[in-house]
Amino acid sequence: MPKTLHINGQSLTIPDVVAVAQHDAPVTLAKEAHQRVVESHAWVQSIVRKGKPVYGINTGFGIFSETQISDDQTLNLNRNLIISHALGTGPDLPPEVVRAAMLIRANTLAAGYSGARPAILENLIAMLNAGLTPVIPSQGSLGSSGDLAPLAHLALVLSTDEAETEEESGWALYEGRRLRGKAAMQAAGIPRIILGPKEALAITNGATFSAALAGLSINLAERLLNSAEVAVSMSLEAMLGASAAFDERLHEARRQEGQQVVAQRIRALTAGSTLLDAEGRVQDVYSLRCAPQVQGPARETLEFVKDIITKEINAATDNPLLFGPQDSISGGNFHGQPVGMAMDFLKIALSEVAAISERRSYLLADGKMNAGLPPMLVGDPASAGVHSGMMLAQYTAASLVLENQGLANPDSVRSLPTSAGKEDHNANAMTAARHAWELAHNCAHVLAIELHSAARALDLRLQRRPDANMGAGTRLAHQRIRATAPFKSEDSLWGPEIEAVRELLLNGELDFPAF
Repeated sequence: MPKTLHINGQSLTIPDVVAVAQHDAPVTLAKEAHQRVVESHAWVQSIVRKGKPVYGINTGFGIFSETQISDDQTLNLNRNLIISHALGTGPDLPPEVVRAAMLIRANTLAAGYSGARPAILENLIAMLNAGLTPVIPSQGSLGSSGDLAPLAHLALVLSTDEAETEEESGWALYEGRRLRGKAAMQAAGIPRIILGPKEALAITNGATFSAALAGLSINLAERLLNSAEVAVSMSLEAMLGASAAFDERLHEARRQEGQQVVAQRIRALTAGSTLLDAEGRVQDVYSLRCAPQVQGPARETLEFVKDIITKEINAATDNPLLFGPQDSISGGNFHGQPVGMAMDFLKIALSEVAAISERRSYLLADGKMNAGLPPMLVGDPASAGVHSGMMLAQYTAASLVLENQGLANPDSVRSLPTSAGKEDHNANAMTAARHAWELAHNCAHVLAIELHSAARALDLRLQRRPDANMGAGTRLAHQRIRATAPFKSEDSLWGPEIEAVRELLLNGELDFPAF
């Protein structure tokens, strides 16, 4: 069983998010965080008793921020915020994304600046531990004022009021069934909560689903970049490539750290290969020769983005924030610009990794450029035409790369005003994060096509050079691919084989970080 995660609002990591979202690691609230939450809730109660207008506690929201709300309408204020804001649309988010968002929101509240009762956090944690996942539409958030619509859908399941209809409890997945939120919570034995002052905002205010998508995309991107180095190493050997382009001195002279890391890993993965330099070529095409110069910047971008998102998943992001019984500060920590810009950077990086991978798949299949391999990597050159080989695999890769080029266009530079102009600059962070998630999965498929093609090219090459040796890392990668998808001489249903290689990649079985 995965190790229990103790959240405290300060030290959540992306691997923690992955452990809970994808591997169902149990969660608890750290004792020191519980005490901070109790204290901040007491501050809210003090503000309510004094009656001074404080945004989000006893006022309306957005354009109605100057409208003070009487004590007897506070419960209605909070419930109405949830009901009116649950306006998401589009396909449902994957359960792992929703679980990641629930964890991040609980961690945000655990920082002790939000004023919510401990019961709110305890419910979120109980839902995670029970495997109860609200159904959340993927579209409808601008990522400013937080991911309002997605978080409101989450709050429908978490909270209740006396006049609630069945429809107003939302939907949830529990024990393999899609149920009304009320029924799912009853089945799991988790009490739903009537929200008090500030608590609706505490749940919904923050770019939490954007951050969840970002964290999971970063985790996937690490595997993609490691696997991309395996892919280029296999393609380089299959193409009898020139090793000089990866000489340590060459990359030290450029002074770019990511480039140096990629070149070093290619050297390690191909160590012991007798296929490299076998043709005596001085230099190769860019997609082989310049892989460190293209994939290296992607590594540096990933490290930059990872730092931003690690800070974000430990950030207090709602509004206002409470720093004492009379110290409530209204600001804009909910604004998702840091997440949106970071995801735009990641999209560009991964789009280029996929683009150069597709060029290598094309190269392997081109009978005029693949150093004597059969055209389209057909098993027998005499059967070319009867068999199409890997022709359509490259088509698919090209299609995904073209789609990525659209997805890589920056979303965070686009803004439209909302709330009658009160919210006049929005981040579009959720769209950026959602596009990064889609693009990363497209990149995984493009890399799987290259890995599958390179494995086939190596098989065909070794048939012609039976005494040749692959490198230490490329041999291991080839073995893992062939254990899942054995070599077939004639045309086959390649799609399921490539999907199987993609699953190996997604599961981390082809990233070889130790090399």
